[in-house]
Amino acid sequence: MKEVSGLSDFSKIGISSELVSILKQQGIKEPTPIQEKTVPVLLEGQDVIAQAQTGTGKTIAFLLPILEKIEVERNVVQALIVSPTRELALQITAELNKLTGYLEGLHTLAVYGGQDIQSQLKKLNNQPQIIVATPGRLLDHVRRGTIELGSVSMFVLDEADQMLHMGFLPEVEDIVDELPSERQTMLFSATMPNEVRTLADKYMVKPRHIEAKGSNVTLEGIKQMVIETSDRQKQEKLIAVLNQFRPFLAIIFCRTKRRAAKLNDALQGHGFLSDELHGDLSQAKREKVMKKFRDLKIQYLVATDVAARGLDVEGVTHVINYDIPHDVESYIHRIGRTGRAGVDGIAITFAAPKDSQYLRLIEKGIKGRLNRKEI
Repeated sequence: MKEVSGLSDFSKIGISSELVSILKQQGIKEPTPIQEKTVPVLLEGQDVIAQAQTGTGKTIAFLLPILEKIEVERNVVQALIVSPTRELALQITAELNKLTGYLEGLHTLAVYGGQDIQSQLKKLNNQPQIIVATPGRLLDHVRRGTIELGSVSMFVLDEADQMLHMGFLPEVEDIVDELPSERQTMLFSATMPNEVRTLADKYMVKPRHIEAKGSNVTLEGIKQMVIETSDRQKQEKLIAVLNQFRPFLAIIFCRTKRRAAKLNDALQGHGFLSDELHGDLSQAKREKVMKKFRDLKIQYLVATDVAARGLDVEGVTHVINYDIPHDVESYIHRIGRTGRAGVDGIAITFAAPKDSQYLRLIEKGIKGRLNRKEI
């Protein structure tokens, strides 16, 4: 696309004037680093593996090229976006709907579990060109014959690391089997474990690797510290921390669902206003817990990484890593839940002697030593 002087930077990376003005109406004037790097490559039709945290603008990075290339007059599914959780699917759909006002005849559909399948079937009569879906419910429709994926030319796998962490690999493979081999594949992931690389090798054609470093931005305004402990003393020390720091709103991260449930029981037993958030809860229960947290009915949310993906709650004053994360990206991702909107936050990480290798990894990744604090 020709550059026209005076247009926003979005035009310089190939975005049409209609979309540029819609972005402007939403106060989005300049592309973020991930958008700047990814959009031109996607507009060229190349496969992309993009490593980016939530909050870097990655959703718009894949939505803009899709909207530029969609053919509104063709009433078939042309773009498929798959995300691991209903919350994320809904967030992507909300972003998408904000951008599509100017495209008459474009239909989009969110397909996820916990939603009445009959109402989804009714919406399918509109023949959507873009579908945002969670894996299980999408495959339901494919098996019923109510969604046909043979004409998909653009396929997005969002939060790929979490998708695999939640055990969705067989579903993802079944979905890809339904897609044409001639397609553009876009894989977005906050971290790049080997399983994600293997998936990319299997299903992508000469993908371009793009990385957007968001870490320094995320860490500004967050006071970070480590409390050294043994596993046996950990719960006792956490209770001491809560009594000493008195967090207004805190997210406490545990490694597994079982540990989250057990810790939440212990905190409630000590009279703290807490609840748990993890993958074993029903959708309705998860939403109820989140509502209580947002409405300040509870102060402490004991969560696993998977459950907290895409979780954005204003006013979180503390993030506590009850179980240390095993890589720097997860660490940054977790603590980025606090210190938002110019308000300082505090991140506290518990480390037992066996965690020393992970602590070293984190300190190397953030290029600094974390303060040790005695409780």
